[in-house]
Amino acid sequence: MREKEVEAALVKAAKKRNGLALKFVSPGLSGVPDRLVLMPNGKMAFIELKAPGKKMRLLQEKRKSQLEALGFLVFCIDRKEKVEVVLDAIIQAA
Repeated sequence: MREKEVEAALVKAAKKRNGLALKFVSPGLSGVPDRLVLMPNGKMAFIELKAPGKKMRLLQEKRKSQLEALGFLVFCIDRKEKVEVVLDAIIQAA
């Protein structure tokens, strides 16, 4: 399985739940997560996608920490099976 397959599963699952998984690009700032997930009732999170078994690079871990310090949810998904679990966590977040 490739990263694109995991990404496609996320986009499809978010849409099925009436949400959006927008491609996130930040020119001039490397290491930002791949997707910004927006769910009903103002729930949102940043998602980094990886091929199965792959880990975030050091800079990506730094960006994750920066976003979390600002109060945002940030997840890394490396398998299709994690998609629904992460979406549930986003929806249930306070």
